[in-house]
Parts: sequence; C-alpha cells; structure tokens
Amino acid sequence: MLNEFAITALRLFAWLVLLTVLFVPLERWFGAHHAPRSRRERLHDLAYYVISSLVPVVVLAAPTALLAAAAQHVVPGALTHAIGQLPAAARIALAFVIAETGFYWGHRLSHELPWLWRFHALHHGTEHMHFLANTRSHPVDMVVTRLFGLVPLYLLGLASPGVAGSGTPALLLVAGTLWGFFIHANVRWRLGPLEWLVTTPAFHHWHHSRRDHIDRNYASTLPFLDRLFGTHYLPRHWPAEVGTDTPLAASLGGQLLDPLRPRG
Repeated sequence: MLNEFAITALRLFAWLVLLTVLFVPLERWFGAHHAPRSRRERLHDLAYYVISSLVPVVVLAAPTALLAAAAQHVVPGALTHAIGQLPAAARIALAFVIAETGFYWGHRLSHELPWLWRFHALHHGTEHMHFLANTRSHPVDMVVTRLFGLVPLYLLGLASPGVAGSGTPALLLVAGTLWGFFIHANVRWRLGPLEWLVTTPAFHHWHHSRRDHIDRNYASTLPFLDRLFGTHYLPRHWPAEVGTDTPLAASLGGQLLDPLRPRG
C-alpha cells in the first residue's frame, strides 16, 4: 500500500512538473497579462490538482463495475454483440463520440440544474484563466460529469470492469484531461479551421465568461456538439471578464463543504 501511494505521488509530481515546464512559459509569452494570483490561490490550485487526480478514480470504481454487470440485463445482447464485432479503430472512435456526448450533457446539466450548479460553480470561480484551472473542480462535480460520459460506454459494451476492459475509458479520460489543461491555459491563440474540429482556448474561455455566455460551449473536445445542440459561440474577440457571480467560500474547506450543506 505504501509503495502504491509513493508511486501515485511520484506520478502526480512528475506530471505537474511537465505541465508547469510546458505551460508557464507559453502563458507568459502568449497570454493576457494579469496581476499575480495570491499565494492562497496557488495553494488551492495544487490542492485541487491532487484531489481531482485521486478522488474520482476511487469513487468511480464501484459504480462502473455495477453498471457493467447491470448492462448484461438491460441492453439487448444483439446490440452489444454487433458493437463488439466492429474493428478496434471503429470501436474507439464510437466510444470517443459517445463519451464526449455524455460529457457534454453532464456539463450542460451542471449549469442548468441548481443542485448540480452548486458544485460546478467552483470550477468557474477562477477570475484569470490558467492551465491549472482545469482541475479546479469539486469532486462531486467531476464524478457526476464523468459518469455521464462513462455510463453509455459500459451499457453498450464499449468498456468493461477489470484491467482488460478499462483501457478505453482510461484513454479517454487521460486524453480529455490533457486537452483540458490546454483549453484552460492563458494562451491567446486562434487555430483557424481547426476550431471547427476541436475545442480551443478561445472556445473554452468564452464558456468561462462571467455572465452572457457562460451557458455556451459545453463540449470538452468536439465543438460540433455545441453546434448540434445550439450552444456554440465563438466570435473573433476574447471575453473581457471570466469568473462567476455565485458566492464562493474563501477557504478550501469551505469550497468543498458548502455545496454539501442543506440550503435554507
């Protein structure tokens, strides 16, 4: 157990070093200039980086295993068999589109349902975009959104419990997380025609705009989902202000516990 903890801690530290080496220079060279964030904010960034890397993995293990077992009794065997006969590349592509559609709706509902917004508001609390804003999320928010993306994969037989069946969801989550650091980063790049194919910092920064367009651009990697469901917004300029008007606790403990408390 101690060895596993040490390996996990070393892995998180190594990734943090790599991300810092990559994004800090890019944000300084190509980003908007802001006043330095406070020491407390930086410590919160590190805390959420660790929490977001560990808690969802632990919490999701049991429900995904139960979903895989339930799928055998809910989904027609002919459907899962037909999907299983697809070439590996087609199954991965199908899993990617289905999972991203689930993530889209999980994210959108986190804005539209007040009881989910109380957790998701924390992610919008940052007032200056930066790469570590990607993991600045409440664990409940992360678990709910990931379940929306993973549940269809387990139901359709595109993922299964155990090491052999966990490759596809693990790949999707790792790729999505890495891309998430990029689209949250403070880099003022426009990618031309590629903006029709993949999400970009400009696309996602508009989602973090403080008021008018916070309910746009929910997709994590595929912007065609926002065009399909009528929530796409990407002008040539950048948002003047990001953040949220929802009050948030100043302390880390308050940010984690306040959404769990009953509302009067």
